[in-house]
Amino acid sequence: MVKRILCGLTADEVLEMTEPFGFNSTHSVSITNNLYKRKISDYKHFVKLPNKLRDLLEEISVPGTYPPVSYEISIDRSVKYLFRTDAGMEFETVFIPEHNRNTVCVSSQSGCRMGCSFCATGNFGFRGNLTTGDIINQIISIPHSEKITHVVFMGMGEPMDNLESVLKACKILISEWGLSLGSKNITVSSVGKMPELEKFLHQSECNLAFSLYSPFTDERLNAIPSEKKNPASKILDILKGYPVRKKRRFSVAYVMIRGINDSDKHLEELKSILKDSALRVNLLPYHSALNNNHQSSTAEKMQYFKHSLTLSGISTSIRKSRGNDISAACGLLAIDLEAGKNRHP
Repeated sequence: MVKRILCGLTADEVLEMTEPFGFNSTHSVSITNNLYKRKISDYKHFVKLPNKLRDLLEEISVPGTYPPVSYEISIDRSVKYLFRTDAGMEFETVFIPEHNRNTVCVSSQSGCRMGCSFCATGNFGFRGNLTTGDIINQIISIPHSEKITHVVFMGMGEPMDNLESVLKACKILISEWGLSLGSKNITVSSVGKMPELEKFLHQSECNLAFSLYSPFTDERLNAIPSEKKNPASKILDILKGYPVRKKRRFSVAYVMIRGINDSDKHLEELKSILKDSALRVNLLPYHSALNNNHQSSTAEKMQYFKHSLTLSGISTSIRKSRGNDISAACGLLAIDLEAGKNRHP
């Protein structure tokens, strides 16, 4: 008998698995609460369950959780974890502590097949999709998991390229029988892939961050191959026209590279394509990692962009870089995997 993997299942799926043996929805919710909320990985320690149900779980399933194989700690206290599946796929997760929130940046794939020229993960190549259980495991199997307040899908992989697993993971994150996080505290980042992006908008309540890179089509196409089939102009039209529910946020992530996309021409075009919309702009410093001699825009230039966009009525913020010294910042995940450096106990 092939045992089911519990991590990654919804309460309804657990009920479907246990109901034929005489158990009900109250039992299935207790099971998911033990696994997701209490982060318990040993059936013997599951609470509020009859012994017969514990015995059944041992017989027909496995928890499916597993710890990271290594970690690195940044000088800013961010922690990068390396996970490895039974099949040998490796992926990284970053825990980012702050004084008023604790964020975990999860991966949706091992590597990525979008091939964006400015991203180390894309150059690492594609090793495979992660299951819903692999995604949730990154949240419940790291130290201090009980302190997590926010989850961002900004690690390795393109979430829209593994949409079903991501949608299900989001459901587990926000459900009362799951981790009970507010949907406003979960953000999924994408370079844009349709019709998956539209499906995400319809089927999820979580935030979406769209990675733009450049407001000019030809420049974006040179850096982001998916622009050819998934033009930014169309994606922005969809986001601008989509009815946003209260507390849900759509944003544009704009990584700033000195002399590449930080000119006044780029700034004015950004204003033009985002005017009269509710889209928020997040300006990100570029993290050089690919021997391309690119450098991040200066702090002064990023402040200039923020000030000008804000004066134009576009809500704008500058995202602080975290974990750069351990290759944990945006766009750097997979560098240590490729180099074989991330193996500290």
